[in-house]
Amino acid sequence: MTFSIMLWMPSWGGMINGLMTLSGAWDKLRTDPVVRMMVVAIAFYGMSTFEGPLMSIRTVNALSHYTDWTIGHVHSGALGWVGFISFGAIYCLVPWLWKKDRLYSNALVEWHFWIATTGIVLYITAMWVSGIMEGLMWREYTPDGFLANSFIETVSAKHIQNVIRTVGGLMFLSGTLIMSYNLWRTIRMPSVPNSAAVPATTIEPRLLPAE
Repeated sequence: MTFSIMLWMPSWGGMINGLMTLSGAWDKLRTDPVVRMMVVAIAFYGMSTFEGPLMSIRTVNALSHYTDWTIGHVHSGALGWVGFISFGAIYCLVPWLWKKDRLYSNALVEWHFWIATTGIVLYITAMWVSGIMEGLMWREYTPDGFLANSFIETVSAKHIQNVIRTVGGLMFLSGTLIMSYNLWRTIRMPSVPNSAAVPATTIEPRLLPAE
């Protein structure tokens, strides 16, 4: 538990470093959905690396262990951090690798961003609520010392959360399919000629002063 809590320092150091690296491009948040994806990815990274050491604390772990809370935590890191930073990197790399001057559609990137962001927020929020409810139900005992709720009762109690989880997961998947279509159309666009991709320099030579 001690070493897990110590991980807050390097983890949040990395998050602050990432946000400060992007600090010179905050104006692009309104116009560049790729930068927006990277900022959201770093935010999810900070959240999941805060939540992980928190869940190592004994009293918190006694409630969260084996519940959907752990699933929500893992997906906030896997889909929120790794997913969004990968989306941003792929959107940057594909035009470079296939020598395109732009993506096929920035509007589709916007759709991908908002659909996927809404989906993952719904997903992890549903898992947080479901997990805490599960943990509390498993800790409830009758006056005779028996468990008050059976396993099937806990499954039935989180039906709504599982529906929201499914909707959120499908939204995230839909965003990925939109990205796949956008990248496919980008690759099929005419490539930029090498002479246009690397314009000739227009800087005039500077003469050294005479000694």
